Amino acid sequence: MLELRPNCECCDRDLPPSAEAYICSFECTWCPTCASEILKGICLNCGGELVRRPMRPAAKLADNPASTVRVFKAEGCAPKTAA
Repeated sequence: MLELRPNCECCDRDLPPSAEAYICSFECTWCPTCASEILKGICLNCGGELVRRPMRPAAKLADNPASTVRVFKAEGCAPKTAA
């Protein structure tokens, strides 16, 4: 089952379970703006494709709540450049 992480790893924006979010196959989680404008659809952590996270129906959230564990890259998430 998806964790439904509560925030964007890049900008720390809150992403409620019903909000649009993007994830990779490891569930790294990004807001739409960071996913498209900064990361260009590629996960900064694993290099995988970012896809729209499915929404969990509200009726199922009571028994299967979203995660409350925040993951945030304090150093930012600008694409790395070659040295």
